[in-house]
Amino acid sequence: MSRFRLPLLLTLVTSALLTACGGAKPPSTPAAALSPVAVTTVAATEQSWPLIYEATGTVRARTSAVIAARMMGYVREVRVREGDRVREGQILVTLDSRDLDVGVTHASAALEEVRSAIPEADSAVAAAQAALDLAQSTFRRMQDLSAKRSITAQEFDEASAKLKSAQANLAMARARRAQLDVQAARVEQDVKASEVARSYAEIAAPFAGIVTAKPAEPGSMAAPGAPLVTIERDGSYRLEVAVEESRLGNIHVGQNVSVVLDGVGQPVESRVAEIVPMIDAASRSNVVKIDLPALAALRSGLFGRARFTLGTRAPLTIPAGAVRENGQLQSVLVAENGVARARLVTLGERSGDRIEVLSGLVSGEKLIAPIPATLQDGAPVEVRPSEVRQ
Repeated sequence: MSRFRLPLLLTLVTSALLTACGGAKPPSTPAAALSPVAVTTVAATEQSWPLIYEATGTVRARTSAVIAARMMGYVREVRVREGDRVREGQILVTLDSRDLDVGVTHASAALEEVRSAIPEADSAVAAAQAALDLAQSTFRRMQDLSAKRSITAQEFDEASAKLKSAQANLAMARARRAQLDVQAARVEQDVKASEVARSYAEIAAPFAGIVTAKPAEPGSMAAPGAPLVTIERDGSYRLEVAVEESRLGNIHVGQNVSVVLDGVGQPVESRVAEIVPMIDAASRSNVVKIDLPALAALRSGLFGRARFTLGTRAPLTIPAGAVRENGQLQSVLVAENGVARARLVTLGERSGDRIEVLSGLVSGEKLIAPIPATLQDGAPVEVRPSEVRQ
């Protein structure tokens, strides 16, 4: 009998423990109802916005000059560096001009030689004129005497011959003097040509500007057409943008354009100056040149965006205060039947304090704005009628 009582006793004890542990639980207290959060709402509405077309491009100088030599020669001196500002007529590069100096010296010596012969030629003309005057006086006396038959025919002929000889001598002296004038003029031109050729050895700035490139170095060989220095006119720049072929009909010369440039804090109001008629076959676009105002921060090569106004559009917009951002996601809270409901939205452009909504909302929906920091999806809300904004 004892072997049956022990298992029975264990079974009874176990049952008693399970009954004590698994007894009826006391009734739970119901959770307190959440208080609605007071909010204000604003409606998603369609607004009239300008239709903007944006084209990108590069800032370039309106006037740029690649300075090159007009003669062969070794570069003797380069007087500027990249970034230097130069004035009009300032010497930038000098070439070796010793052979040209010799040419100027020879031409000048030849001119002095011709000029030194001019006084002698003038004296010869004066002497020939005096001889002619004497021959004419003598001839007139002989002519009178011949009429009176006081001289022989031979004497008259000799006086006539001396007159003709004096006339010929004067003509010859004057011709020689005229030749000296012609020769002097020719040699003067040679001197000027030599001086002009020598001036090519000093390469000057054609206008005031800034040096953007300086490939020339002392000792290098300069050749006609080979770049030595590049200068851009200071304070005169354009933004050159590529405009799609389909957009050209809405763009014209003189049109106002808002330009945003890297390195310049605020948009710059500009104007279309030129539309290049040739279309790039690869990109199917045209180059549009936009004049820029004189700004100290402008430099060639700056990246810029031109914003052309091509009309108006009516996108769905909401205030920026109605948007909650979480990483790459943007959402809004819509008040529906007293409950805040989260909506993921896709946003577009921004104008002032309003943002374009591309997807996620329809016109007229009520958005909570501003969004309380603790308000979450599904929380009860109470819209304040007195602060409802459209």
